[in-house]
Amino acid sequence: MPQPAPLPPEDPAALHTRAMDNLSFIRRTMEGAASFTAVPGWGQVMVGTVALVTAPIAARQGSPGRWLITWLVAAVLGASIGVVSMALKARAAGQPLLSEPGRRFALNFALPGFAAAALTVPLARAGMFAMLPGMWLLLHGVAIATGGTVSVPIVPLLGACFMALGLAGLVAHVPPDLLMA
Repeated sequence: MPQPAPLPPEDPAALHTRAMDNLSFIRRTMEGAASFTAVPGWGQVMVGTVALVTAPIAARQGSPGRWLITWLVAAVLGASIGVVSMALKARAAGQPLLSEPGRRFALNFALPGFAAAALTVPLARAGMFAMLPGMWLLLHGVAIATGGTVSVPIVPLLGACFMALGLAGLVAHVPPDLLMA
């Protein structure tokens, strides 16, 4: 009975290249499936403190335009605190901030934030300042909930709470600065 012809020995360089490609694929797949755990609890407490301090200041502004500027300054300060505290927590955990889960978190978080910023302009031009806090809180909640899909389970729940608060602000007559606080 004839024997099958033996297979030629595989080139070690080709085998090594294929193995490295497989390892690279496995590493990318595992990184993509990881959670983004650099959402800082204490950083968010500091952001909330900014809102608590800003609310009485904003309430005393003499015009809707000055009220809006007060809250926009608070938003920039809060966002800066959020980014810095997230970077510090990621560094302390040895997790790159712009890992695959970090990039997905940033994209999921940034898009609703962009929508809130874009809607602020026409609502302010139309004099609908009372709608802004509800809209901001609703979209901030969406940002937290969607960003939280790649984070720990409590983060989307926090987003849902902000969404509920924003919705309440849109349908109920809650003083805007109280709502923001």
